[in-house]
Amino acid sequence: MFTIEHDFDATVITLIDEGHEGLCEDVTINAFDDCVTLEQLDPLSEEPVRITLSMTQLRDLAAALDLPEGSYRLDSKRG
Repeated sequence: MFTIEHDFDATVITLIDEGHEGLCEDVTINAFDDCVTLEQLDPLSEEPVRITLSMTQLRDLAAALDLPEGSYRLDSKRG
């Protein structure tokens, strides 16, 4: 399950783990103009952990989901 909300400066997507044993904490994704952040509560410290991806890293991640094992560099001229 997931939710999508549009704030003033970001789109916020929350991924909610459900339906099986060993559920993970929710993941909140904030998409800004220049970066994307992923946040998840650390169950041991009860503090949020944040990862920030540049738009280039996000593009590379999206491409990597459909590629086989290997090392790649996307051609920025081709989009």
